[in-house]
Amino acid sequence: MIKNKDVAGKISALMTKYSGELNDSIILIKEQCSEEEFLNYRKAVAYIMGDMLIRVMNPLYAEHPDLKPEGLK
Repeated sequence: MIKNKDVAGKISALMTKYSGELNDSIILIKEQCSEEEFLNYRKAVAYIMGDMLIRVMNPLYAEHPDLKPEGLK
């Protein structure tokens, strides 16, 4: 996907950061919104995170396995 290891490392760091921020947003919704809103929001974010993993992160780590975070191994 991305041959340049330096660029791949930066993308990996960004994807990890974005995943954490999306997770934080789920917690916020759970704490401050209705159960229905939480369930709908969590489902939408799960699609985003799944797409990031399948379309960006997995191909990136296939090219550069040493960049793969411990939590994804």
